[in-house]
Formats: sequence, structure tokens, C-alpha cells
Amino acid sequence: MHPFASYVLRSYYRATGWNEDNLYANLTRSSNAILDFSVPRGLHLSISKAPNGLFNTSYSMNAMPSLNGSVGYIFTSCNLDVKSSGSVRFKDMVERFKVYDQPRRPEGKEEEWLAGERADTRDYLLYGRLYLPTGRLDALYSMRLSPTLQALVAAISDPRSSLSSEKRSRGDNVSNVMFSLQHDIGKWCSEYTYSAEDGMWGVRVLHNFGRLRHPTEPPEDLNSSPGTRPKRVDEEEATGGGLKGRVSAGAEFYISAKERSAGVSTGIRFTTLPDATPPSFQFPQPSSSPLAQSSRSPPSQPPTTITALFNPMMGHISAAYAARISRDLSMCSRFDFNVYSYDSEWTMGAEWWMRRAASKPEDELEPSLIPQQLSVPVSQVESLDIPSDIRGVVKARISTNNNVSLMWEGRLKQMLVSLGFVSDLSSRSKPIKAIGLELSYFSAG
Repeated sequence: MHPFASYVLRSYYRATGWNEDNLYANLTRSSNAILDFSVPRGLHLSISKAPNGLFNTSYSMNAMPSLNGSVGYIFTSCNLDVKSSGSVRFKDMVERFKVYDQPRRPEGKEEEWLAGERADTRDYLLYGRLYLPTGRLDALYSMRLSPTLQALVAAISDPRSSLSSEKRSRGDNVSNVMFSLQHDIGKWCSEYTYSAEDGMWGVRVLHNFGRLRHPTEPPEDLNSSPGTRPKRVDEEEATGGGLKGRVSAGAEFYISAKERSAGVSTGIRFTTLPDATPPSFQFPQPSSSPLAQSSRSPPSQPPTTITALFNPMMGHISAAYAARISRDLSMCSRFDFNVYSYDSEWTMGAEWWMRRAASKPEDELEPSLIPQQLSVPVSQVESLDIPSDIRGVVKARISTNNNVSLMWEGRLKQMLVSLGFVSDLSSRSKPIKAIGLELSYFSAG
């Protein structure tokens, strides 16, 4: 379950038109949602409030295994449409498998003039959280410098009294400040970072192959037949028996003067087109609706994402395949291998969406699966207030190292709930490694 602060940050990105998915750091986001979900530890409670569209507060407490808590505040320069925990779209609060929309060049907000002078200001977000009783402080400052530039400053301040004697002897200090500059033009996205604690400089680059559609291009003709339908601008020529989609490739390089070390990695991702819709997704529609006209076309491919990462210095190779095989079931498989030590791990996972008995297929349409003929951007579709029949989602993960994880996330009344456990099948003395329950409630206005 996303913390309330993450939900507000994503709402801020959506309101300002910034695409956080077009980053090299999020290249494997679809497979990570299924295989790397975080199971709550112990009992965690959080209460948040959004008194207005600019200011948000959040309070959390861990009751087990130890008692601690935190308080956080968020302030933004633009009004955000923050929902309550009882009315928020449930899929916006969980990390899930998703075929993301094709990248576009970010657009700035409209210019505002007052007495012949520019009156609009740069959008920004301020976030701070204080942890008790340790006294640790986390802070984040994000500012939109231009339509294609965004700057971030993240800081951590932890009193040295909280460090162990071993860390003190090594002179370690967990306090740190990190600067990041992100440049996104749709086809290319680059990120430049600097970490003050270890003097590390880093560069990340992601390139999306193929021609990207401009938001101002005219919509396609809804009445065109499948045979005469205009070709998608990011659509490749059909190949017999293969998947159609787009390819993204990127790399990162970082070097630390203090540690006298460096690293590099590269990755590639293939994802199907956003309108990839298998037959099980094509529900009956009125004959006059655009959905019905689009469903007459031949059955398409299932939403699929294939990724591969390689770190030549560490010798680590990772390949993952994720796909939605039915309306409510997505599965993923990942293989990790080290060319130096020959260590390997195979991980499999799945997520299954639970719905009410009286299910209405049109209630919870996946924005990325809406046919392109509707010419509605995914960001606009996701913001629609569509009634949902989803009760929750079950995630499961198993790997060759004998670790098994199971988690259920859902909504009970006006509260969001996460319940899960982690098990080690190879341990007879302690088969359950962790078990936890997380309760989250927040209100708006």
C-alpha cells in the first residue's frame, strides 16, 4: 500500500504534468510491482488529513514489535485533488502491474499575466517527516524549473546518538543530502544526481525508440474500419506470431570520489502498445458506442512487459517477463544470474484482483487498455471518478531460495488495509519470518 505521502507526491506529478514513469530508475516498475512488493512488519497505523488542496498532514505509529511513530507535513504550490481513503481509486493506492502509456513531451502550465507581467510561478512541493523517538528527519523539495526540467533535493538528518558503537568507530554518518536534476523531452529522459555524504556523481539516461505522438495531433476517425484504420504513429509493422510494441533502452553511470569506486549498468524494456486488449477484456458494448466499433477488430495481444538488466562490473544479469493473462490475473517471472559466482535465483509471482459478486465489467476499465480510437490520454482516464467493484488484491511470490510471501490489500469501510506474511520453507525452527498488519485512514477537505 502506498503511504499517504507517496499518494500526494504522485498526485502532484499528475497535476503538474510530469511523467515519473519515463525514468531509467523505473524501467522494471511493472515486474517489481508483482515480485518486489513490501509486506508490512508488525502493526502499523497511519492517519492523514488534507484540510485543503495545498496542505497535508500525516501521522503514523508502529505498535509492534517496537513502539515508534512519525509526523509529516506536505505543502504544494498547486491545488491537488486528494481523495479520502473511502473514495480514492483503489488502484491508485497500490503498486500494480500496468502497461504505461507512451511517453510524451511534458507541457508547462498556461501562462498567467497580470498588468502586463507574468504572474504564474513555478510549481513546487515541500515535504518533511520527523521520526520519534529517534529524532530522524526526512525532507524533500521538488521544483519544476521548466516544462522539461525538474529539480529535487532530498535530505536525511539522523542524530549521531542513534548510531551504534560499531558505526561510530567507522566514522559513518547516515545524514546525507542528495541533489537531482531530471530532464524529460519524451523521447529522451536524463537524470543527473549528486550525493554529498559519499561524494557520488551519477548519470541516468533512457531512450524510447520509435516516433512518439504529439498531444496536438488530431484524433483518429472512429468510423474507420479495421482494414482502413490509420496506423498508430508508435506502431511497428505486424510480424507473424509476434508481439507489437515499443522498445526503451537506458544506462546509468556513477562514480564516488570519496569511496574511489564506480559503477555502471544498462537495461532494455519491451512493452506492448497501451491498447493491447486480449479477448477476455472485450466486453459487450452497445452497437453505437466507440468501444463496440473498436472491439470488431481482430483480437490483440495481452498486455506484456519484458525487461533485461546487466551490470558488467558486478556481473549481475536480470531478465523478467510480466503479462496480464486475464482480466484480474497478472503473472511475472524473473531470473537473476551472476556470471562471476554462478549464483542464480528464479522468482515467480502473481497478483489477483478480487471483485464483488455483482461485477460490472465497465466499472473499472484499465486506462491503458482503452482502445486508442477513443483518443483519450491515459492520465485523463485515470483521473475519472469511475465507480469500482474491486474489493482487494492478493499478491504472492515464491523463489528458489525457499522464500514465500503472501499479501492481501483491500478496503474495509473507509479504511485501507494490508495484511501479509513472509515464510522461509527451509527453516524448521522459524518458518514464519515476518507477519504484519497495516491500517491507513485519511480524509480530505
